[in-house]
Amino acid sequence: MEVAFVIALPMLVAAGSAILSYFLMQSRLEVAVARERESHASTQAKLRSLEQSIPDKIQAVEEGARRKALEQFLNEFRVEERRYLKENQAFRHSIVTQERLFFRNIPLSNWVEHEMAFEDGLNLAMLNQRSVFNARALAESVIEPPVQASSTAARQTLVLQ
Repeated sequence: MEVAFVIALPMLVAAGSAILSYFLMQSRLEVAVARERESHASTQAKLRSLEQSIPDKIQAVEEGARRKALEQFLNEFRVEERRYLKENQAFRHSIVTQERLFFRNIPLSNWVEHEMAFEDGLNLAMLNQRSVFNARALAESVIEPPVQASSTAARQTLVLQ
């Protein structure tokens, strides 16, 4: 019996150690799996938030690209303008303004001509408001009262322009 006890005791200790190491390894495995699930869940949450924000970002980029393309397109338009003083037979003076719209170097319109009677006290700012193609003239709805000036001063100002 003593011999059986000497043989059985190490086997029982080995079996107990095996069971103990099994449970320790099982608990370590469960901790590792829990950490992996946690990182997977956080990655999934980040992925969902990115997927929800991507359509908004794409729309914002498309709108920015459209806006930039439209601004570039509109910047290609320009207005050529020329003015001169015209004298009639009755010594009446008038200011003639001619305008033409261009896209790059291509004329889109013929010369559009405006004629204004030139009088004492003519407000030269009104010339810009009479423009067909001038965006400032369309934006400004307030007309300034005429400034009193001598006819020679107004002619000199017109010649300088």
